[in-house]
Amino acid sequence: MQFYSPRSNRYDAMKYNQCGQSGLKLPSISLGLWHNFGGVDSFHNARSLMHRAFDLGITHFDLANNYGPPPGSAEENFGKFLNKDFSSYRDELVISTKAGYQMWQGPYGDWGSRKYLISSLDQSLNRMGLEYVDIFYHHRPDPETPLEETMQALDQIVRCGKALYAGISNYSPELTLKASKILKSLGTPCLIHQAKYSMFNRWIEKGLLHALKEEGIGGIAFSPLAQGLLTDKYLNGIPTDSRAAKPHGFLRPEEVTADKISQVKRLNTIAQQRGQSMAQMALAWVLRHPEMTSVLIGASRISQIDDAVGALNNIAFSSEELKAIENILIETVV
Repeated sequence: MQFYSPRSNRYDAMKYNQCGQSGLKLPSISLGLWHNFGGVDSFHNARSLMHRAFDLGITHFDLANNYGPPPGSAEENFGKFLNKDFSSYRDELVISTKAGYQMWQGPYGDWGSRKYLISSLDQSLNRMGLEYVDIFYHHRPDPETPLEETMQALDQIVRCGKALYAGISNYSPELTLKASKILKSLGTPCLIHQAKYSMFNRWIEKGLLHALKEEGIGGIAFSPLAQGLLTDKYLNGIPTDSRAAKPHGFLRPEEVTADKISQVKRLNTIAQQRGQSMAQMALAWVLRHPEMTSVLIGASRISQIDDAVGALNNIAFSSEELKAIENILIETVV
């Protein structure tokens, strides 16, 4: 592959949103490296996806210490991309990573202790060849570590310059409010909450969106396409190159049910009437909330990135469209 030179007009079409009450803006579409960027995946393809994303104004790249497989390999590959192609553009990027799931054996390689979070971030920075990340998240609540300790660790990480902002992920509305108040008291406000949210998983509507608004925290959704279910990919069965067909994928074949596919077909009819793909409408539906700063997409092909960014051409819904979508979704068991 030849030397990469990004498009000069890369910022023209992307929409950037203020993240909570901070001064940081994130692109409406962000690229997650949860899948397709690990050691088992094609390095050449992953590199091409990075290029295309940045060419379209996607400046936010989201990782975690355990992304791969194997765990850590997505960060290692991302570090290679940075060194090869993006070293001159570091200040144009928002790079995030997380810690909260098991990364090494023994009692210090999991959950939310100060020791684990700080050690894990040091390892992540080493894998990526960075001095700091822009956002560092606690990946999931720890039922055993005091919340104060976990938030104090995030505060320490920001204060020592290893991250510019602190975030949380997968926290309940109640824990989000508590964590935010602790961070505010320490002088390091919570920037962002990363939560699983899609037409098929709507838990954040039961209190979390209100908590984000109340605390001035930005929201970013992962799995907004329900691991690919909310696309046209599975309308005629399970393709051999899909996530449901991969042995290391998070979408299991038994989750691709006849009822779900029936719903997607009906939703797809609405999307076509809007002049959108099913995936584009699903992304726009998530972004309709003012609390949602961005959506994290995964991609295995450049065309998927193009399609996702194309969703921004029509993110408004009429009341009739929302009612029709709701009538379909109320059949979903969350």
